[in-house]
Amino acid sequence: MADIRTINVVILGVGFFLIFTAFTTCGNIEQTVVKSLDNDTFTGSGYHSLGIIYGVFSFSNLLAPTVVAVIGAQLTMFLSGILYSGYIAVFLVPLTWSFYLTSVLIGIGAAMLWTAQGHFLVENSEASTINRNTGMFWALLQCSMLFGNLYIYFDWNGSTEISDRSRKTIFTTLLVTSVVGTLSFLALRKTHQPEEMLSEDEGQSLLSARMIYKQRANTAVRDAKSEFKTILQLLKTKSVLLLSCCMAYSGLELSFYSGVYGTCIGATTQFGEAAKGLIGISGIVVGVGEIIGGGFFGLMCKNNRFRRTSVVFLGMVVHFIAFYLIFLNIPDDAPVVLKTSTQNKPYLTPSVSIAMLCSFLLGLGDSCFNTQLYSILGHVYAEQSVPAFAIFKFIQSIFAAVAFIYSGYLLLTWQLLLMVILGFTGTLCFFMVERMQNFSVDLQEY
Repeated sequence: MADIRTINVVILGVGFFLIFTAFTTCGNIEQTVVKSLDNDTFTGSGYHSLGIIYGVFSFSNLLAPTVVAVIGAQLTMFLSGILYSGYIAVFLVPLTWSFYLTSVLIGIGAAMLWTAQGHFLVENSEASTINRNTGMFWALLQCSMLFGNLYIYFDWNGSTEISDRSRKTIFTTLLVTSVVGTLSFLALRKTHQPEEMLSEDEGQSLLSARMIYKQRANTAVRDAKSEFKTILQLLKTKSVLLLSCCMAYSGLELSFYSGVYGTCIGATTQFGEAAKGLIGISGIVVGVGEIIGGGFFGLMCKNNRFRRTSVVFLGMVVHFIAFYLIFLNIPDDAPVVLKTSTQNKPYLTPSVSIAMLCSFLLGLGDSCFNTQLYSILGHVYAEQSVPAFAIFKFIQSIFAAVAFIYSGYLLLTWQLLLMVILGFTGTLCFFMVERMQNFSVDLQEY
């Protein structure tokens, strides 16, 4: 049984690695690709598409547990993988209506996929293996930021324009990768639990499939209503209200490093023929920062209140340094330029080394905030962790969606300023929650 569960976790990780190698790479380059299209009838925006995805994702999380409970985690992940593959396939023959339709569908699919992943991971773990299994899964997932972006670097390096042939080759490769990842979910094996084999009267196997699904649906709806009430109650607590500023900031910087910054690098005229290839290298370096930060801060600083505040403060400083260097190094019109290259000049002569350093700092800082938000929510709401994490993903996704929408209109300076203001406020609020928790512990000891 243990061997089957371990194999399941590895297959799960490989499936997510393949799907998100395709999707993460797609998100990193899609605005650049859209701007390069030689198609007067296509009016879509990569920023708007990503905004729709995160917006729909945030609200779909409310329904996802019910769907997973009714049809099962394996089937949910398979169907969600099909939606991810459909979104990538749109770039082979870009049409505005299908581009935005699949953006909505993948937002729904993302909520289903991640909810099913959590359910399946827990189902295939025990108290003694949950940390190991989670570590294996996240290690495989984080590697998805490396290989797709490496392919982009080799394919685009030296190119000033993205030809139709190059676009079709790239997205065919990404589509095949996503499809293989989706099909890998079919290799997952069921782990039979004794209580599911027979009911008390040994007649469960005689029930029709319709009755079984109806019972599952009724139970899932009751659980969903109960969880929603808990979410509403937690939203009224002082800790969640304060932490919401930090959660909101994590959404803004998520959109910036995952979709906006790569586009800015690719649009910087001064990088010349290397600009498009640097988008891939930037994605890889961001991934390296995420892996190093997540591994060190997630494992070494777990469940330590003093270190949580130190790590969050470090994350703020790291991000502010990155923002200042980006402000000096990247042209102000880089995120909003309609053509594929910028017209404005930055304060410094754009440097590839500084640009890549900023990519690393963005990934490192993001890991600081995310690992510690998970840590403090798990500590403060140990008995209500599921609704607490649902609130986190909801707020983060909403602000990521908002950020993607305004990214196509606001100059780089204003985007950086917004993140500085909310980043400082979020860090301050995080410190206040930690102080409240320390004060509460001191009172209990007294």
